[in-house]
Amino acid sequence: MGLLIFLIAGALIGWLAAIVGRIEDGPRIAVNLVAGGIGAAIFGTFANRGSVLSGASAISIPAAAGGALIAIVIVALLRNQSFRK
Repeated sequence: MGLLIFLIAGALIGWLAAIVGRIEDGPRIAVNLVAGGIGAAIFGTFANRGSVLSGASAISIPAAAGGALIAIVIVALLRNQSFRK
């Protein structure tokens, strides 16, 4: 259940990042959703002591949000570098 919460929270953060960043291209929005979900799942699992079956704790949800933001920033940096070349 915790993994599902992390994935949904990360995807929501990715969607909000697409709105704030004024991204209007469908594939770029999808990349933000996936990056946010993956980042949240990884960081939330580590903060939850490696357990995805026990649910989400008070520490793991902010860690998942931070992980989603870090993953989205990394994707944005990689995207900007590919445009510069």
